[in-house]
Amino acid sequence: MFAYYLQLGLRSLRRNPALTALMVMAIGFGVAASMITYSVFRAVSGNPIPGKSAQLFIPQIDTWGPQQNINGEPAEALGYSDAMALLRAHGAKRQTMLYQVQMSVMPGGDRELPLNASGYAVGSDFFAMFEVPFRYGGGWSEQEDDARAADVVISAELNQKVFGGANSVGHTINLAGHDYRVAGVVNHWNPRPRFYDLFDGDYFADEPDIYIPFTRAMDLKMYPGGRNSCRGQLGFTNWTDYTQSNCVWITPWVELDSPAEVARYQHFLTNYAAEQQRAGRFSWAPNVRLRDVAQWLDHQHVVPPESRIALVVALGFFLICLVNTIGLLLAKFMRRAGDIGVRRALGATRGEIYTQYLVEAGTVGLAGGVLGLLFTAVGVSGVGILFQPEIAKLARLDLSLVGLTFVVAILATVAAAFYPAWRAAHVQPAWQLKSS
Repeated sequence: MFAYYLQLGLRSLRRNPALTALMVMAIGFGVAASMITYSVFRAVSGNPIPGKSAQLFIPQIDTWGPQQNINGEPAEALGYSDAMALLRAHGAKRQTMLYQVQMSVMPGGDRELPLNASGYAVGSDFFAMFEVPFRYGGGWSEQEDDARAADVVISAELNQKVFGGANSVGHTINLAGHDYRVAGVVNHWNPRPRFYDLFDGDYFADEPDIYIPFTRAMDLKMYPGGRNSCRGQLGFTNWTDYTQSNCVWITPWVELDSPAEVARYQHFLTNYAAEQQRAGRFSWAPNVRLRDVAQWLDHQHVVPPESRIALVVALGFFLICLVNTIGLLLAKFMRRAGDIGVRRALGATRGEIYTQYLVEAGTVGLAGGVLGLLFTAVGVSGVGILFQPEIAKLARLDLSLVGLTFVVAILATVAAAFYPAWRAAHVQPAWQLKSS
């Protein structure tokens, strides 16, 4: 019977081409507007590390006090002394401190000019914590952290530029005048948004080029290549003064596997802040936070407000299109009241009438989905008109979006057809036969 109803639906579409075209265009435009904005919203609001987002936490300690912080919230990063204190305490299963560094890859081989390399100073746990995939080799060990080893992990892109894409593990690369041993090559890893470094604000930047040991960067007195935030009098002129100031620039992360570990680490942070208060460094009560990845993304307002607004507007437009489709379907179905009356008089049940017209609506939705997919493909390529380039390039038409476009188009049209189908199913056969 489904094939029969489908055949009737296709005949009906051909019988009223103008009305059919209006419905298909309404569905196509509505679905396309929704899918285009959803593709952007999905890209910027997705879980960047779904397997571990609930086990990764960022600790915050209020080192500025209520007069300097914003809305009672601790600073978004740590200063040198607090970062080193947490590092030495090793209160979590895994932990890492990180901050941005900017270095130059000095000439070598066939290269006559240096290359700019941006990246991070990180701890050895960084790679396991964030599930960084490697093409060659791996990260360095905790012992090499303690030894301040001159190791480096490089990106596949930098490996291509410097070593021609070959396995470069064990080779030497000169960064800012110092030789580093390549420990591993990352296999194109760049989560969007870059959840592990929201402090620097470049949530959708290109893949980092290098990762060097945090302790090595401290040993070389490497100033941050990204953001730092300070309060009060800024009179430092050297590295020692800088590390002893209240400037924050180091992002801490810890891995905690259970609610008990989370509670224990929260207690540890509170005790640490209380110790600083007793020592006279803080003149305020302990004020600490411990947020997981999802909470941190929400706290930092990573999702651009324009993407939310655009999605709401698009859904509103789609709803208007569906309301219009309801009216068009109602007009289309009720014009065939005589046919319905004859079918009912010949024994067709109301359920069969329902099924016939819902299948017909499904064919309209399918045609609208095809048109909507074409509009979506065009719209996705032009989202840069509404959004920043680094956000716009994240929107893409993949198989999941193609499938979702068809599913939404068909289900929405079938849902819109319920009232017209109900009206059609309740046509009184006697009245139609009498009027005929």
